[in-house]
Amino acid sequence: MGSALLAGWRDEGLAGAVAVDPALPPAPGPDVTVVADAASVPAGFTPAAVVLAVKPQYAAAVLPAYAHHAGRAVFLSIMAGRSLAGLAALLGAEAAVVRAMPNTPAAIRQGITVACAGGRVTPAQRALSDRLLAAIGEVAWVDDEALLDPVTAVSGGGPAYVFLLAELLQRAAEAEGIPAPLAARLARRTVAGAGALLAASPEDPASLRRAVTSPAGTTERALAVLMAEDAWPALLLRAIAAATQRSRELAG
Repeated sequence: MGSALLAGWRDEGLAGAVAVDPALPPAPGPDVTVVADAASVPAGFTPAAVVLAVKPQYAAAVLPAYAHHAGRAVFLSIMAGRSLAGLAALLGAEAAVVRAMPNTPAAIRQGITVACAGGRVTPAQRALSDRLLAAIGEVAWVDDEALLDPVTAVSGGGPAYVFLLAELLQRAAEAEGIPAPLAARLARRTVAGAGALLAASPEDPASLRRAVTSPAGTTERALAVLMAEDAWPALLLRAIAAATQRSRELAG
């Protein structure tokens, strides 16, 4: 996700950054300088934003090295499950922290990110964070940090559920005798095309679904199975509730 953000900033002309990544070879550059650790950041570099894109389990070991930027830079975290309070505890009481949850379509600039600003974030820092996140797709803001748990379940994990739908469509097509290459093509293009139609249409999803469903037709017969009381509606509610609870657990 950090790489997707950086690519988006380059596309938008927002780069001019130092990327700290021990997995990459150190390299100076006209817009991005790559270094191995915080101690290798060039002297005199004073960032307006420090983007925290490390794995949550490494936060306690990594974040204190950047605490000296508190009071000057805004810290923009895309770490799942790490709360504003938990981040501030690692970065210092003066830290201005924004917590954000993007999703993987960010890789093609089609993501959506929900963000929540801590109490020390200034309007200018929030605007900067919004601009940085907008480089990978849409941005929405919430005042209640607790909403980031269901957001993580819905949009953070949502691409996986859509990919599962494509996977199951392909499997079902093959079970009905459609050759595997065609089954894969049908599943992929159907899911991608339906998503594009949903994005472009002013109609809500229920209206688009009804438009495909002819009375007493094949789609109606399929939906009778999928929308049964114990089928998709109930299963998806349970799935989102389970993911939301896991997000709360990760926050500690």
